[in-house]
Amino acid sequence: MGILNITPDSFSDGGMFFDKDAAVKRGMEIAREGADILDVGGESTRPGALEVSVDDEIARVIPVIEGLAKKITIPISIDTRKSEVAEAAVKAGATIINDVSGLRNDEQIARVAARHGATLIVMHMKGTPAGMQIAPEYKDLIGEISESLRTSVSKALAAGVTKEKIVIDPGIGFGKTVEHNLEILSRLDEFKRLGYPVCVGTSRKSFIGKVLCQPCTGDRLVGSIATAVIAAMKGANILRAHDVLETRQAVRITDAVKRAQ
Repeated sequence: MGILNITPDSFSDGGMFFDKDAAVKRGMEIAREGADILDVGGESTRPGALEVSVDDEIARVIPVIEGLAKKITIPISIDTRKSEVAEAAVKAGATIINDVSGLRNDEQIARVAARHGATLIVMHMKGTPAGMQIAPEYKDLIGEISESLRTSVSKALAAGVTKEKIVIDPGIGFGKTVEHNLEILSRLDEFKRLGYPVCVGTSRKSFIGKVLCQPCTGDRLVGSIATAVIAAMKGANILRAHDVLETRQAVRITDAVKRAQ
């Protein structure tokens, strides 16, 4: 899953593709690099980020999705916490809704997905982006995340989303410390017990920078690929990445080794 942020303030590439033409060009590049899915977002969910209005988010993403839907053949995902944005994005050509709030911000997103037959990714996030990294604590990290994901899945099913259209994401970096993120990666296979495909996003995140002492996001490629390989070995089905070409090559080798076992 290639990342395309149409924001001025995303933690890694904020402002780079804020212009529509630049965003469409980058989306086409991501497809050529071998992405299986293009994830388009118009609201930063980095730690400390403030919420964007529905109108602003729609104005950012819809022209880009409309432009890309005519030029690429891979599925387009809309990364949003708002049902109005999800509705507009699906009508513009998106077929996947990626909700980092796990339906906690707006449960109507599930109804949008059900109505249009869109795939729905529900992620675990402790709190909101504005305050999620303020001393997050868990008594049972994997257990609490799993229970939260079960709740999100139940809401989706109750809204009419079919089981085969649901994907779960443990939310690495969203209300977790460095130690929490490392534990999630090491125990990622435990989420497979929930019975749904698992999406994982580690690309360029701060825990990689802290482990490697690399404060600049551009210096985290090797660490990002290492986490992608680990996630793939642990059963991840979708890997969300900025560096699509390099990540895809690493994961192809990983998959080849897994098939050889």
